[in-house]
Amino acid sequence: MITEKLKPTNVNIMRCASRLKAGGLVAFPTETVYALGADATNGKAVKKVYEVKGRPLDKPLIVAVSKKQDIDKVAKNIPQAARVLIDKFMPGALTLLLDRADCIPDEVTAGTNTVAVRIPDNETALKLIELSGRPIVVPSANTSDKPSPTLASHVIDDLDGKIEFVLDGGASKIGIESTIVDTRTDPPTVLRGGGVSSDEIEAVIGKVEFKREPTYATSGYVPRAEVLFSAMYDGMADNINARYDKLTSQGRSVVILCLDDNAEHYGQRNLYTVGKTYSDYAHNIFALLRKADADNFDTVIAEGVESKGIGSSLINRLIKVSGGQII
Repeated sequence: MITEKLKPTNVNIMRCASRLKAGGLVAFPTETVYALGADATNGKAVKKVYEVKGRPLDKPLIVAVSKKQDIDKVAKNIPQAARVLIDKFMPGALTLLLDRADCIPDEVTAGTNTVAVRIPDNETALKLIELSGRPIVVPSANTSDKPSPTLASHVIDDLDGKIEFVLDGGASKIGIESTIVDTRTDPPTVLRGGGVSSDEIEAVIGKVEFKREPTYATSGYVPRAEVLFSAMYDGMADNINARYDKLTSQGRSVVILCLDDNAEHYGQRNLYTVGKTYSDYAHNIFALLRKADADNFDTVIAEGVESKGIGSSLINRLIKVSGGQII
């Protein structure tokens, strides 16, 4: 099989929708990262997703629909807090954990009675889902040992020859996955930080709790390079420089990830600048980790950020990829 990269024209989107209807797999852009789609009502198609990604069967998949009213087709007993979040943040980078409807098979939910649902904020994704006429599972379009893809070329790197089509919609707008909230609990529980911040959620529905939910956590990706990150404080740059110098004196090949305005603090050391804002940092983090591996760095030291807004979600990702190695 040869994987075709397609421009998101109406003809190509229809072609991909037909493939989904027939039980095939299609990768496509969302505002968070590229997704690997399959018909969420077709257990055999969903099994192919697990096989292609090398994903453990006990990790449920998120389901996407194209319209708010379609959420009632894949979920039931929807709480009022969920209705409020749907009205405020969907389409958008928010996923809600709800009671699943009968049309969603065990393959999607790993045999649990819940389903994670979202509406992507991406025109190509919405057209594709609508034309397919069914809900679509949307895990990231990568193998489980690689970072989430934010470009069509990343999908090709990981899945070439394993799927038929990739719709190329350019770079993902956000670059990290959606926030997952369980609104069945009182108060609602944030299971994974992502593109919608907990501050934004609390502004709408009040106080939420936080809990790491393994089944819906980010992928098991571990970069080839060792990743360290610094807590954010006044001496952060000095701390990073000291660790960089120690590691390079030991023969390690090291690169620092830093905000554009902080680059001057690191002198002539190897740098990847991540952008001017926390949103830029989140947008670029997975692509830069791929670049570090491609450039044969064996250590990445990432600047820390403040735990506010999307910074909280970014810290969550840095903890994940570093295995909690904070310097």
